[in-house]
Amino acid sequence: MMMVRKSKGLGERHQKIIDFIQDYQRKSKHPPSIREIGESCGISSTSVVNYYLDQLEKSGYIERDRKISRGVRLTGSTPLGDMFRVPVLGRITAGLPIPVPTGADFSPFTAEDSVDIAMSIMPAKEKGKDLFALQVEGESMIDAMINDGDIVIMKPAQEAKNGEMVAIWLPERNETTLKYFYKERDRYRLQPANPTMQPIYVPKNDPLEIKGKVVMVIRKVNGFAA
Repeated sequence: MMMVRKSKGLGERHQKIIDFIQDYQRKSKHPPSIREIGESCGISSTSVVNYYLDQLEKSGYIERDRKISRGVRLTGSTPLGDMFRVPVLGRITAGLPIPVPTGADFSPFTAEDSVDIAMSIMPAKEKGKDLFALQVEGESMIDAMINDGDIVIMKPAQEAKNGEMVAIWLPERNETTLKYFYKERDRYRLQPANPTMQPIYVPKNDPLEIKGKVVMVIRKVNGFAA
């Protein structure tokens, strides 16, 4: 487990919980459950875990949504180290492609829309890259743990390997979509991660542009990115 510097006023067990949440988020791209926190930190009772989480919440180190099982979010007050800001450029569908009013620029957000991310949870090879974020609409990628309202952090790309998750613009339709990309003999297959939905097939003579690859996912919890 990656340890961070100890923050003033935190006990050893509080610090261990923060370290675990940070490490788990970095590896799994979503928050841990109460039970997982207890198992990792040597706490057998979920009520005791909740006691420590309540203290961390009151101190401003975490935010919680008690209506869901993984509703724990580290805040900017936690000792995560350096943060960097990623602009949210617009929305992208995880379902049938949707029209975008500004073509390849996606549907615009205001300049103030952005997400702050701890450098420590970013994959090392992506640090310092010119990243951007898109908010997901739809449920075609739910088996990839991407739900409606989540935010995907993207790195710009114009090409992709089979099986990579990418943001795609279909110029003739003026539509964007988030899917797994596959290049087949005479067509492109845009594959959802939802068994109830069918792939989208695009003939190779139809224009298709890859705009970015997914680097990480930020789950939306009660209006906050987590």
